[in-house]
Amino acid sequence: MARSATSTNRKAKSKTLSPTIPKWADNTELVGLVFDLEATSSTSLYSQYTIGLHAWFLDQVRQFNPELSAYLHDGESEKPFNISALEGQLLPSGRQLHLEAKQIYHWHVNALSPRVAQFLVQWLTQLPQTLALRDAPLQIKQVSLAHPPTTYAQLLDSALEKQTNVTLSFVSPTSFRRKGHHFPLPVPVNLFHSYLRRWNDFSGMAVETEAFLDWIDESVIIHQHRIESVKVAAGKRGSVTGFVGAISCGLSKTALANTEFTKLFYALVKLAPYCGTGHKTTFGLGQTRLEWVEPEVNTSTQVLTNLLGERIAELTAIFTAQRKRTGGDRADKIAATWATILARREMGESLQAIAQDLEMPYTTVKTYVKLARRALKQEDEV
Repeated sequence: MARSATSTNRKAKSKTLSPTIPKWADNTELVGLVFDLEATSSTSLYSQYTIGLHAWFLDQVRQFNPELSAYLHDGESEKPFNISALEGQLLPSGRQLHLEAKQIYHWHVNALSPRVAQFLVQWLTQLPQTLALRDAPLQIKQVSLAHPPTTYAQLLDSALEKQTNVTLSFVSPTSFRRKGHHFPLPVPVNLFHSYLRRWNDFSGMAVETEAFLDWIDESVIIHQHRIESVKVAAGKRGSVTGFVGAISCGLSKTALANTEFTKLFYALVKLAPYCGTGHKTTFGLGQTRLEWVEPEVNTSTQVLTNLLGERIAELTAIFTAQRKRTGGDRADKIAATWATILARREMGESLQAIAQDLEMPYTTVKTYVKLARRALKQEDEV
């Protein structure tokens, strides 16, 4: 009975939305949605709020499909979804961001597998009225298609087979992992390895990775680029050195002799807006568009966002150096955790909120911030 009542309540709430809720065929494997969200009041928002968006979405999945939720939490390394940060007028207010009442903000959610696409169909029919971001509720006004529903086979069938330049814009910080470090450059091999991993995981048409990437390395020519580097807090712990900007690239004439890889190249380009580029795409990084978008660099909002990322990186380096004798991944993870907690506390966030975001006990977070401050004080005394 409780389940039926919950369903009824959800349906009642969904009536406040526009009746033009997107729908798609049962065989859909890929789809991109954009939500129009209205701030219900003027309020502050912490700079690492994408953790809250990530948590809210996964909680929605848990309510409707616990089995899918468990898979998204604990499944394979390639996640079959990604989300964006909020797009709209986010202004700095002290050490936080400011949401203006009645302003519309846009938020993207992309599905990369049939299971997630089918969940979205069910979810949209019973969507809640409000996206409950911590201390900043956003009313869901409209949901539209950002990227049309399709399948991996359709991407491949519609891929261009002639030499045509393509444009990729990275509208949120984008980065790769290379030899244990961040690699903030759109090198073709890294770009297409990123797309191919998702393709091989979810398309059912896996391609031999090494041979294709060797062909990419020999074949792709960058004709134009405008790239800026940024350092941001990303995911739950640590910071990322990434890039934003755009590139225009194409294939060499000799590359076209390999029709199979040429076709896959253009299919992966079409996949990019759905899957995003690089890592931590489920926390808003790597959002990608197939048009030239000029990067917004050195805006006041980005300066504030970079400030947290730079401080986390600075503290991580200090704590890692202090713990270098213990070595190993555990020492690195602890250093990054201490740095994230202390940097966010310095930005004015409560330990309770930080603990909630990091899914850690409050007492542990309280202990870590004390240890981090003590370690920082020892560094200052050296």
